[in-house]
Amino acid sequence: MPQYLDRPVFRLVGEVAAERGVKAFVIGGYVRDCLLGRPCNDIDIVVEGSGIEFAKAVGEKSGRNVSYFQNFGTAMLHFQGDEIEFVGARKESYRRESRKPIVENGTLEDDQQRRDFTINALALSLQADSFGELVDPFGGVRDLAEGVIRTPLDPDTTYSDDPLRMLRAVRFAAKLSTPELQFRIVPESMDSMRRMADRLSILSVERISEELNKMMATPRPSMAFELMEEAGLLSHILPEISALKGVETVDGKGHKDNFQHSLAVLDNVAAVSDSIPLRWAALLHDIGKAATKRYDAALGWTFHGHDVVGSKMVPRIYERLRLPLDEMKFVRKMVWLHLRPIALVDGDVTDSAVRRLLFDAGDDIDSLMILCGADITSKNPAKVARIRSNFELVKRKLADVEEKDRIRNFNNPITGEYVMEVYGIEPCREIGLLKEAVKEAILDGEIGNNFEEADACMRRLAPSFGLHEK
Repeated sequence: MPQYLDRPVFRLVGEVAAERGVKAFVIGGYVRDCLLGRPCNDIDIVVEGSGIEFAKAVGEKSGRNVSYFQNFGTAMLHFQGDEIEFVGARKESYRRESRKPIVENGTLEDDQQRRDFTINALALSLQADSFGELVDPFGGVRDLAEGVIRTPLDPDTTYSDDPLRMLRAVRFAAKLSTPELQFRIVPESMDSMRRMADRLSILSVERISEELNKMMATPRPSMAFELMEEAGLLSHILPEISALKGVETVDGKGHKDNFQHSLAVLDNVAAVSDSIPLRWAALLHDIGKAATKRYDAALGWTFHGHDVVGSKMVPRIYERLRLPLDEMKFVRKMVWLHLRPIALVDGDVTDSAVRRLLFDAGDDIDSLMILCGADITSKNPAKVARIRSNFELVKRKLADVEEKDRIRNFNNPITGEYVMEVYGIEPCREIGLLKEAVKEAILDGEIGNNFEEADACMRRLAPSFGLHEK
């Protein structure tokens, strides 16, 4: 398949291989993506010999700088927009208590056997006498055509050796699937994952989180979480999401499956936003429902306070998974506020309520509105149409109030320093109370968001807090 090797770097690598008397191949994701018709600028070259020494020779011949990673036995150079990694062919063996392999020099066949999936074990020869020849010992081309994720060796061996491969299987199924071809993990692999799920405990949290974020970046991330749940992996990583699964019925009344609902909201957000933190917010927005679920004979199923409970759960999840704390604050805010715009839909959209929403959401109001729009998932078309119509009203009201009152990035016109100057006092509790009263007057629409009206309000309210002008 030489048509996939038309980039100058491949001829260059082939020439260096011939000069050094070694065999070199392009392997893995580049070959897979070429066969799928997808763009790829990450190229892995495997050499039967030292990958670092080979990369050095390529760098010298091309006049380009090479980065070396001695601990991993790899080297990297950039060539005409491509990122090319070199590694020596190797064979690996594992100790059960660790995912770090014992590595030995090997052949291309050894290297292909250690690959995670058949579709990632495909190689193209860079030798002059076999340039572009496909090396496919495990039927990877067939599996690509059929949309199959399969391990080259027995899945128990593959997943036990490196449990991260279970998450990679899920991620590739979600990443590679299209409306025309849905990738699936073969049944024997799914069965193996269920047996090997507890092996996830030997992985570093950082590696797990990296895979989760890659799953989040796929076009339909719900597929990854459905597969993890089916394979028994999700409860080991995000038990809070697994806990949402299922429907209970009492007196003939049931509630929606909050697991499926959360995944639907996640996909709705993914359809309109590439923001990974916002996608996390979509997944986690209802995590408080498992803890707050109650049955009331008059009301049916209730989840009172799940927004507050859920927002308190977010920091623990982010800390456990060692996800970025700055993103955690955003996600926590989204979970805390996700009911507020919907509540405005069902009630009178007053300027005061809109001002308070703008004040609490700040610069994140646009993200919150995306999340809340995605949260409209009823199977009743008439109900959805009604809510969406009212939701558009809320959005227009937000724009109108924002333009008029500038509440989104609210700064109280009255500062503590100004209060101390007017009333000749030192810092005290009454200053905070007076400032809060002025802020509430602005948010309630009693006065405008400007210094003149705020100052008049302060002077009017000050005596009730025991403050008198000096």
